Order: sequence, then structure tokens, then C-alpha cells
Amino acid sequence: MHEMALCQGILDIIRERAAADGFSRVAVVRLSVGALSHVDPHALEFGFDVVTRGGLAEGAALLIDRPRGQAFCMACSTTVTIPARGEPCPDCGGHQLMVVAGDEMRVVELEVS
Repeated sequence: MHEMALCQGILDIIRERAAADGFSRVAVVRLSVGALSHVDPHALEFGFDVVTRGGLAEGAALLIDRPRGQAFCMACSTTVTIPARGEPCPDCGGHQLMVVAGDEMRVVELEVS
């Protein structure tokens, strides 16, 4: 489950920000996890709960935004929304798609005290 490694990375970011900004508690962590990122939000929630135990983010709410996947279709020269990798273009049915959004994962916001 690579989500545990991702959660450890999130915790590392939180610790770095805490050292730089001087906060001691995190109440809310907001993530942007694109629909095409191959990250399971439920596994991420579980992993986050595990890696934050006993630390400054223990008990923090994890809010996950799921932006839709977008790809540029080379066949019809348009940007389209796709639900998953490997899906055809919803406009022309072509499969020559280049993902342009929705494959990211990033920490968007920390609510701290």
C-alpha cells in the first residue's frame, strides 16, 4: 500500500512547516488528490490516522478534494474530462489522450494553532 508512504510524506511536510512557522498543533489538513492519481482516498485516510498518532497532527481532520481528470485529445484537439486513465475521449472516442490535470497530489492547506 503506497498510501502509507504518501502519508509519511505528508507528515514530513507538516513537520517542516511546523519547524519553519512555529506551530505545535494541526487541526485540519486539506489535500488535493486528483481522480487520475492512483491514490485510494480511504487508504490515505487510514494511513494518515496511523502515521499521525502521538504527534502534532494526531486527531487532525483530513479533508480530501478530488479534482477531475482532464486530458488533451490529440485526435480532436480538445481538452476533455475523463473518469480514469485508459478511457476513450468522450467527444470522439479516440485513445490518444495526454493527461493535463487530475493526476496530482498535494497539501493545499493546514489549519494550525
